[in-house]
Amino acid sequence: MTYVEYKMLNPFQKFAYKLKKFILAIPHALATFFKAIGRFFAKLFLGIGRGFKNYGVTFVKGDWATKLSYIIFGVGDFSKGKYYKGIIYLLVEVFYILYMIFFGWTYLSKFGTLGTVETHREYVGIIPKTVYGDNSMLILLYSVLSIVITVIVFAIYIYNIKDAYKHQQMKAEGKKPTSFIADVKDFLDGKYHITLLSLPTLLIGIFNILPLIFMILIAFTNYDKSHLPPGTLFTWIGLDNFSDLLNVVDGARKATTFMELTKWTLLWAVVATFSNYILGMIFALMINKKGIKFKAFWRTLFVITIAVPQFVSLLLMNQMLQQNGAINVLLGMFLGENPNIQFLNSTTLMARMTVIIVNCWVGIPYTILSMSGILMNIPEDLYESARIDGAGPVKTFTKITLPYMIFVTTPQLITQFVGNINNFNVIYLLTGGGPKTEEFYQAGRTDILVTWLFNLTMNQQDYGLAAAIGILVFIVCATISLIVYNNSKSMKDEEAFS
Repeated sequence: MTYVEYKMLNPFQKFAYKLKKFILAIPHALATFFKAIGRFFAKLFLGIGRGFKNYGVTFVKGDWATKLSYIIFGVGDFSKGKYYKGIIYLLVEVFYILYMIFFGWTYLSKFGTLGTVETHREYVGIIPKTVYGDNSMLILLYSVLSIVITVIVFAIYIYNIKDAYKHQQMKAEGKKPTSFIADVKDFLDGKYHITLLSLPTLLIGIFNILPLIFMILIAFTNYDKSHLPPGTLFTWIGLDNFSDLLNVVDGARKATTFMELTKWTLLWAVVATFSNYILGMIFALMINKKGIKFKAFWRTLFVITIAVPQFVSLLLMNQMLQQNGAINVLLGMFLGENPNIQFLNSTTLMARMTVIIVNCWVGIPYTILSMSGILMNIPEDLYESARIDGAGPVKTFTKITLPYMIFVTTPQLITQFVGNINNFNVIYLLTGGGPKTEEFYQAGRTDILVTWLFNLTMNQQDYGLAAAIGILVFIVCATISLIVYNNSKSMKDEEAFS
């Protein structure tokens, strides 16, 4: 379709054309996404190859101190007068060896089985005595810790070799290594970003990356209420948890639950995101329209709704929507008798529609505030030029306001979409996942994947299956986010509205 033909279409035809174009672009976007992943791994393996090459070349060209640094950390720095660095490198190696001998290897040696000796009872005469065996949880946890420490020490080992070779080259050129004071000044000046980010990076590694690796590995075990350490052991089961979730051929209950909840989760995320976005935009346009009085008052009303904690609003709405709640009582005043409408536990359609409507109540105020800020920053010159050209309110909205708002809020839309996929509060506090059904495995009709994961973890202690669900949710969120953002105008044309 040419540009002239496109301009001759009415707004509905333009929308249909853009929707069709977007749908047809999805396969190409997916192909581009997976190509990018392939290029990443290709670069990764090429980088590893170059690393091995440099490792060998440095050993061949290195002097005796550099070669000895391959075995004893810090020798290269000691030989060139960089004593404080040499001491740090040597201490790292010594502490690592001691750690592995007295602690780390004890758990790493059992990592392949996650323990073989179960806790059992032995009798000393007629007196029973509990003999504790292996603890699979601690074996997995400390093995992950030991592996991460090993990776860090390996990185320090490589840096130690590079440092030794660099100082060897500096000596050959007649240069002296920098002093301790000069290095400290450098870390407070040119490398100040490293100084500032070191502690946050360390804390992220301890409190985010380590638990993340641990939970990913849990997905490949049979860790559940039948295998709870220290009483019993759990072990590796490969991809069995993922097979249980994806094996829809046999009509397995877990797989059926996963597929149905995935459909509802994605539908919920789309409807919840765009209902809040569109309605929030409409309210923001109404409040910010010229001639509207008491703008500060209306904005304050919405801010007050945000000031009330969301969980309080949801719990209150839960009580109001009960069979004998305030909503039914209010309807009874008009109808003459209590209708006893079960908003949350009657039918699937009623419960899901109620959840979406209540989510608008708690979500629209946030959208209004962000949209108000964007509307106030749209250049007035654009509107003046449009009015001079004869554009009316509808044309001005579709050609200036809407494109500008979508351009600015695309990252926010993606964030809201992912947030709604993981919107635990609204579902759990409002319906508790109900109405319940025997067709699903430990889930109700309004449960989304994250609330199902919570039920499996807290009520059933099915940690392995819950971890597998968490991984699949992450894959879905990451894939959708990257594809949509990389194909958005916000990413492709950052200067469009500058």
